[in-house]
Amino acid sequence: MRHRVAGRKLGRNCAQRKALWRGLITELFRHDRINTTEAKALSMRADAEHLITVAKRGLSEGGNPVHARRIAARVITDPEVTKRLFTEVAPRFAQTPGGYTRLVKIGQRHGDGAEMAVLELVEKAKE
Repeated sequence: MRHRVAGRKLGRNCAQRKALWRGLITELFRHDRINTTEAKALSMRADAEHLITVAKRGLSEGGNPVHARRIAARVITDPEVTKRLFTEVAPRFAQTPGGYTRLVKIGQRHGDGAEMAVLELVEKAKE
C-alpha cells in the first residue's frame, strides 16, 4: 500500500527523475511551453512554479537577488535560461500570487497511448 507516499516515480531512480525534472523545467522556461506526458507535467509543475516564486522574491524590494539566482541555478541547467527567468518571466508575474502555469490535455500519443499534455506559462498575469 502506498499510504502517505507522495510523488511519482515515473519508472526512474532518484537521480534520473531529478535530471528529467531539471531538463523539463529548463525547457519550459526557455520556450514558455512544452509537450510531454501528463504524469511528467504534473510531477514537475510544482517545482517550476516554486522557481518563479523564488525569482519574484529575489527581484522584490528587500529580497536577495544573488541568493535567488543561486537557488534557480541549482535546478536550471543553462545560465541563459536562468537569466531569462529573472529578466522576462518573473517580472511578467510580479503582481500574480500564484498559478503561473497551465496544463492542457491534448489526447493520447499514437505510439504507446500515453496521455499527453501541454504545460505552458500563463500569457497574461491575472488582474
